[in-house]
Amino acid sequence: MVSPNPNRTRNLQQMGDSPERWMPAPLATLEDTGLTKLAIADHVLKILYFGGDLTGSEVAERIRLPFSGVLDPVFEFLKREKMIEPRGTGSSSFSEAQYRYLITTKGIEKAQEALTRSQYAGPAPVPVEHYIESVKEQNKYRAPVTSTSLRKVMENLVVSEEMLNKVGPAVNSGRSIFLYGPPGNGKTTISERVGRMVLGQDLWIPYAIDVDGQVIQMYDSINHELSDDQEKVRYATGLVADPRWVSIKRPMIMVGGELTLQSLDLTYDDINKFYEAPYQMKANGGMFLIDDFGRQQVRAVDLLNRWIVPLEKRVDFLTLNNGRKIEIPFNVLIVFSTNLDPKDLVDEAFLRRIRHKIEVGNPTLEQFRDIFKIMCKIMRVPYDDQALAYLVKKWYIAKGRDLRMVHPRDILSQLVDIANYQQRPPELTPELIDQAAASYFVEL
Repeated sequence: MVSPNPNRTRNLQQMGDSPERWMPAPLATLEDTGLTKLAIADHVLKILYFGGDLTGSEVAERIRLPFSGVLDPVFEFLKREKMIEPRGTGSSSFSEAQYRYLITTKGIEKAQEALTRSQYAGPAPVPVEHYIESVKEQNKYRAPVTSTSLRKVMENLVVSEEMLNKVGPAVNSGRSIFLYGPPGNGKTTISERVGRMVLGQDLWIPYAIDVDGQVIQMYDSINHELSDDQEKVRYATGLVADPRWVSIKRPMIMVGGELTLQSLDLTYDDINKFYEAPYQMKANGGMFLIDDFGRQQVRAVDLLNRWIVPLEKRVDFLTLNNGRKIEIPFNVLIVFSTNLDPKDLVDEAFLRRIRHKIEVGNPTLEQFRDIFKIMCKIMRVPYDDQALAYLVKKWYIAKGRDLRMVHPRDILSQLVDIANYQQRPPELTPELIDQAAASYFVEL
């Protein structure tokens, strides 16, 4: 790999965006990629080996590198080494990018040799040094959460002032939050609402990362959401931004009981011979929510021990298949959410390392009423104070049942379903309330 040009990664201004937003620099030459000519040549051969007869422009699109100035010297090298053959353009254009290229027998042999090392044939990777620099630059500044902005994002949620005063400072820390309390009281909902608000400007990430010839696939269409504007960005010079990078919304990745220790390290594909980035690396610059903490397949203490170094040092160490460890920035707001008693999961030493511990408890009767009113409005069910009193007295007080934040939404959903089936308007009658509650609650 070519040593990265220190001037290649810099702050640039996108039209219409905040001037503070970092962007990858445009590519003008082969050297700007940070990759060697031979590495890119192997990549081109793999694209042609799998894709067959392609134009130079089609190869450039698949490899996410500009043809002019970057790929054209690679194509000249491959033609000179008799690994590819140009054919007609099929048009009046004489641009090298419009020629169709066929891989020769010699090129096939070279492609097969490259495929024994790695079957990766997607967008060209970005050197790991460029990625590390991008994480640092894009996380230098984040607008602080204020009481006003937090109340706005919690619209249609009933959250006490006391809770807001705990959540706000916790989010501003940008490090770690431990949410605990009974199920159904909004721990996940609060995390999701806060996450999207505090994450800030959209983020640039590479499709893939190169570590001394080893490829780590970074972009994940399941966990990453593309920015609203995916138009190609042009600078005042007319150059196109490095196409190996993609603009996404700040990631907010949530995992539950499926989380394992293995999924927190690089995942190596033995067949395709390249890596997939772990969850926390994909979440860099955003939020990583571990929901239902304590119900994972791995012991809670082992899972927590995995986070000690990243939480304290703000760096994560990942291991390649050859045993080499790489140091990756850890700029993640990590949230642990659990329904279990914290003392049964963690010890005092670990809790000291988590900045903010917040109990999300059961709602008061007043809060329950407020939530019920909001949900009635959303579901278009006429609200009635006496009907709510009937519900609380018969199905909560008489049963010794705790109020939960989620109950108004769920019970009203049941009531609406029953009313629709009976071809009657959804109303808070004792009959419909009893039917809805009886089908929702289970006596344990």
